[in-house]
Amino acid sequence: MGIFRRIAGVAGSLCLFWAALDATAADTKAPWWKHALVYEIYPRSFGDSNGDGVGDLNGINAHLDDLEKLGVDAIWIAPMYPSPQADFGYDISDYQAIDPQYGTMADFDRLQQAAKQRHIHVILDMVMNHTSDHHAWFVESASSRNNPKSDWYVWNDGIPADTAHLSAVQRRNIHDGKAPPNNWESMFGGSAWQWVPARQQFYYHRFYIQQPDLNWRNPDVEKAMFGAIRFWLDRGVDGFRLDAISVLFEDTELRNDPERPGTNAQGEPNLNYLYSDKLPEVHGVMRRLRALVDSYPGQRVLIGETYEPNIKLLDEWYGTKEAPQLQLPMNLQLGFGWQASFDATWFRKRLQESQQVHGQPLLVVDNHDNPRSIDRFGDGTHDVERAKVVAAALLTSRAVALTYYGAPIGMTTATPTRVEDVRDPVGVTGWPKDKGRDGERTPMQWTSGAQAGFSTSPKTWLPVNPNHATVNVEDEWKQPESLLNWHRQLIALRRDNPALRDGAMTFLDNDNPNVLVYRREGTRPVLVMLNFSGSAQPVPKRLMQGKIRTLAASEDSLREVATLDEASLPAYSAWVVTSD
Repeated sequence: MGIFRRIAGVAGSLCLFWAALDATAADTKAPWWKHALVYEIYPRSFGDSNGDGVGDLNGINAHLDDLEKLGVDAIWIAPMYPSPQADFGYDISDYQAIDPQYGTMADFDRLQQAAKQRHIHVILDMVMNHTSDHHAWFVESASSRNNPKSDWYVWNDGIPADTAHLSAVQRRNIHDGKAPPNNWESMFGGSAWQWVPARQQFYYHRFYIQQPDLNWRNPDVEKAMFGAIRFWLDRGVDGFRLDAISVLFEDTELRNDPERPGTNAQGEPNLNYLYSDKLPEVHGVMRRLRALVDSYPGQRVLIGETYEPNIKLLDEWYGTKEAPQLQLPMNLQLGFGWQASFDATWFRKRLQESQQVHGQPLLVVDNHDNPRSIDRFGDGTHDVERAKVVAAALLTSRAVALTYYGAPIGMTTATPTRVEDVRDPVGVTGWPKDKGRDGERTPMQWTSGAQAGFSTSPKTWLPVNPNHATVNVEDEWKQPESLLNWHRQLIALRRDNPALRDGAMTFLDNDNPNVLVYRREGTRPVLVMLNFSGSAQPVPKRLMQGKIRTLAASEDSLREVATLDEASLPAYSAWVVTSD
């Protein structure tokens, strides 16, 4: 728990922020995850060990040395459970097994053992909101209205098709004289309700048709899902990233969600998910799940996929000291807020807000659902330089940092150019307005050779990005100034430097529109200066007196500077210094 403090910037402005750590003493008793770098792996795309064009667990195992060299503390593995792959693993048909295309349980055990030998923790993705329609639970539930699992999913009789004021989405989904009970839409397009003749009812699916939502108001569902979580905790996993947890519950009256202006990629009305998202009951599940996880030794961790519009709502996911919930709700505002841009003012405001939570912040700028940050924050000319600035902001802030495979080398988004090449269901239904998420899921680029060293197959599940000839791990390890070695340097600094590891953040020169400056406090403070502009900028006055020592600099010219007096920051540069 932290305390609010007020601190003055060099311009006399005050910055209100949450300081959760003693700035002068190392937090030696902190759990392993509190200062971690978490690395997301999309298993289909990381490493293919058997030449079938699809990544697998042994492919992850084969590259653990690279992750150890980078300084990764934990890997988050996207779903690897048995699945029909309608949504590439997020439609799970068995929570307690490994999909054969990814390997066996023995392969997983070897991976976990090898990771632990390298001091890398293993975190699994857990999809609690929905299953595959191939899951045995749903097959039984869909078979009749009176089977033992008949109430394990969200079923409804629908309403008469001649009911007034049906939405267009409802009118397109009429069966046997019945329309869906409300206007709720699937995130992948169309009505969120699917008709099943055997039951003469609709089931609810927030996401794809093949992903029916579980009925979390049935205690048997919670018991079964917690049982699956126990299965993996008993195997020694270090925690879970919880997918889509905000939508576990739906309004019991199934009221229509209010419409917002405009339409989505499928041409349907935008909705305000007032009755189908973020209902308060979900926090009770999180408290009970936290109690379960805390009953295991080894500081297991819960990471939440928590897209929230403001820091106050994000803070609620931490719970309280008496009733804790998630240790690490994802702060996705910095990287994915609707106004996110490569801008000093944007990054300053979001980082300031990130400190205002009752726990350790977790910052995310890349994941498997969004175009890669090098493209979102780049300008097409200075992409690597800008990526170094973004990496410095992520890795020198007081927060757990989450990165995504390929981000440390600057992998770019390779969006399909033809609808017939799209694999992602979002792109299939949303083309051309939404071309899907294939572009950020292309195979990992290990080498400049055939298929980027990802696979020996001439045809991989998604095409390898042609820029692997210059953007790849093997070559970047050899280049001291590469984006990969920049990441490695910053990761080592955040691990070893007391101020960067444990110190609070003091934001300085807060009115500067071009340069973001903050100080990480400690016996020997560290100053971070990030120039977001395309021209050289003077270093703000009186930031650090006397001689300085450069800890990291994205530009060679900064490494020999002895004082901040009259110094300037080159365009798109990052500079991390301490007193000499």
